[in-house]
Amino acid sequence: MRRISAQYVLTSAGKPLRRGVVTAASDGTILSVEDTGGDLAEKSGTEFYNGIIIPGLVNCHSHLELSHMHNTLPAGGGLMEFINGIRRQRDAETAEIVRAARDADNEMYREGVVACGDISNNSLTFDIKSSSAIRYLTFIEVFGLDPLLAAVRADHALELASAAGAAGLPCHITPHAVYSVSQHLFSLIKEHIRSSSVTSLHFLESDDERKMAQGHIETAITLSKLTSHLILVHNTVIAEDELEKLASVPNIWFCLCPSSNMRISCKMPPVKLLAKASGRIVTGTDSLASTDHLSMLGELKLLHADAPGIPLDEIIRWGTINGARALEMDGTLGSIETGKKPGLLLIEEVDLARLHLLPESRVHRLL
Repeated sequence: MRRISAQYVLTSAGKPLRRGVVTAASDGTILSVEDTGGDLAEKSGTEFYNGIIIPGLVNCHSHLELSHMHNTLPAGGGLMEFINGIRRQRDAETAEIVRAARDADNEMYREGVVACGDISNNSLTFDIKSSSAIRYLTFIEVFGLDPLLAAVRADHALELASAAGAAGLPCHITPHAVYSVSQHLFSLIKEHIRSSSVTSLHFLESDDERKMAQGHIETAITLSKLTSHLILVHNTVIAEDELEKLASVPNIWFCLCPSSNMRISCKMPPVKLLAKASGRIVTGTDSLASTDHLSMLGELKLLHADAPGIPLDEIIRWGTINGARALEMDGTLGSIETGKKPGLLLIEEVDLARLHLLPESRVHRLL
């Protein structure tokens, strides 16, 4: 058993606790959370840290299988150049893809990730995910604009879903984006989305995307009616009226991956607008093809710097309990509450007077 305290404990289940105390069992299960009101009495065996304790982080969007493309694509070229680069360089030696994916999984773990929604177009990362210390939800992603190949694409997705199941990985079949799926293929995908499904959709990532397809909002709302949770990923160029329509749908979540957006199109998502419209914001790292790191804290630092008026405990919820709820893992993860096993992280080098993240803020695992 461990009794752990810090200058602040952000539980993601209530207000920030100044010098709160978390007691955890040897297996990481939270036994109690104590609000000391800032008056922490000295007690033998209490571990005290000069920083902020938070739950383990939940990454709602990654692509492990693209990790071998780290630093291979130029920055700032826009979405179309990025997509074309992925097509040119996606194929590589299996050993190289697997090695890079394993390194990426390890990096996420070191950076405090306890759960991840990961995109798969093939089965090369399944063994990595099934043996990882991170809890994965796999999105079997489908795309294709040729209606004559729609049935082939759908059958391939079903084969991958079967392979994921055999590896012990929970998974859901999901469309890539509005612009990358034919109507026929979209109708086949919908046949495999259940009311219990979690669905992911790359969404309004750039102005280029608007030119490639129409009906983004209508498509998202249609999908939301079929699934338990719909995670719209990126939202970089979403407009206020579009956001209002989507935010009124209670099972839609907005996933932000700011470092990827900045690298591809030099744009940040409208953080303040999103926060004003919806409390259902989650965060992700995207892939090493589109970012220099897989640090969820790095993503949260970018968001907090862009919208410093948003309280830190709200920003932390985006990377913890909100992600756990979106991935339907909040029964055990996402918040520091009795009976849960969320992992405990320490954020150091924080502005404790204002409760603000700093460029030098860093995270490491306590549990």
